[in-house]
Amino acid sequence: MASHHFLLLAVLLAMACSLAMASDHSPLQDFCVADPNSPVLVNGLACKDPKLVQANDFFFSGLHLAGNTSNAVGSKVTPVTATQLPGLNTLGIAMARVDYAPWGINPPHTHPRASETLTVLEGSLYVGFVTSNPENRLISKVLHKGDVFVFPQGLVHFQKNTGYGNAVAIAALSSQNPGVITIANAVFGSKPDIASDVLAKAFQADNDVIARLQSQF
Repeated sequence: MASHHFLLLAVLLAMACSLAMASDHSPLQDFCVADPNSPVLVNGLACKDPKLVQANDFFFSGLHLAGNTSNAVGSKVTPVTATQLPGLNTLGIAMARVDYAPWGINPPHTHPRASETLTVLEGSLYVGFVTSNPENRLISKVLHKGDVFVFPQGLVHFQKNTGYGNAVAIAALSSQNPGVITIANAVFGSKPDIASDVLAKAFQADNDVIARLQSQF
């Protein structure tokens, strides 16, 4: 029972932090439930007819379920954005559950449209972000159950499970569509590939090293 209360508290804290730092445009009506079938193209998602809105448009079930961490990085993000929860449209907030296998990582990435508040529910995480050029200063800390850490919008950040057991965190984000750019995937897995000579010079590495990295993505 205590764990359920802690999860509820963490979710409430995450939502409160998201509301406090929301960066999307403020809504001009009570709500604008997303209509994924609308042919209208807007900056965000078109609104469903308010007369057709139901309670389930504001509901999502699934954050109690552990994500499958059987992958190369040992983590799984379960997002709750306006795509999964249409009622979030125009509200400027989103959430995610992050599961980590032992020693798993959420690799270096950025959210171009959101700051993030991370609350640890289980386990211990080594987390950090890097400031912008020219300092490129690493700001990092080990977090334990109940700890909260914030990642400023647009900065490269990461998490690593430092324990022998699974870890779980809840992330609150200040946009209904935070976006995510995983650095390695973007640089070495772009379609089409970035020219190897560009990456070789950027990373001061041989072309064969770059080719091997690109083959992984």
